[in-house]
Order: sequence, then structure tokens, then C-alpha cells
Amino acid sequence: MKRLTLFTNGPGKYMASAEMIRVEVVYARPDVQRLVTLDVPAGTTMTEAVGRSGLLQEFPEIDPASAPMGIFSKPEPSPATRVLLAGDRVELYRPLVMDPKEARKARAAKARAKRAQAAR
Repeated sequence: MKRLTLFTNGPGKYMASAEMIRVEVVYARPDVQRLVTLDVPAGTTMTEAVGRSGLLQEFPEIDPASAPMGIFSKPEPSPATRVLLAGDRVELYRPLVMDPKEARKARAAKARAKRAQAAR
């Protein structure tokens, strides 16, 4: 006999699980992106799902102990203790190459220089 666990997925919405849940783990670099769909035991944490995904072997630069992670673009401060729900997408974030504000300033300066060059 399989034990079913009921958990809430929002107000008034319940889903049944036969002790396994389906989650996704994603990682992207500028040259390659990977999305891995996994069936994991209920109670699996974000860090455990990353370990099961195979992404650590494919991308050795990922350090699951220190890599920033989130679920659906929402950063998670403690991925080692955050238990996943069915349908969660674990995202591994890379460090920014450049501060977004600085990148915008650089683009604006380049556009100004281009307009000034064209006006001559």
C-alpha cells in the first residue's frame, strides 16, 4: 500500500504525492543552458536536488555549498534547508560579470558618443 501525502499548493488547492515529487533544476552560462527534470523523494532540499541533477559533474565550477540559488527567480537564503514542493524550479545563479547600473552607464556613454560622432 502506497502512502499518500497531501500538501497545500495555495489556498484551497491540494495535491497528492506518492512520496515522489517532480522538480526542475536549471543552470545557464552564456554559451549553454541546462534544465533537468527530476523525480525526487518528498522532503528533498534544494541542495540535494542539485546534487541529484548531474549538473555538478557537467559544470564543475558550481559549488553547491556557496552557489546562490532560488526558486522561480526568488533568491533562497538557505538552500540546504529549504524543502522542495512539487513543481518547484531550482535555479543556480552565476556571479554578475558587471554591476547592472555600471553596465547601463557604459551603454549610455557609448550611445552618446555614437550620436556625437554622427552629428559631426
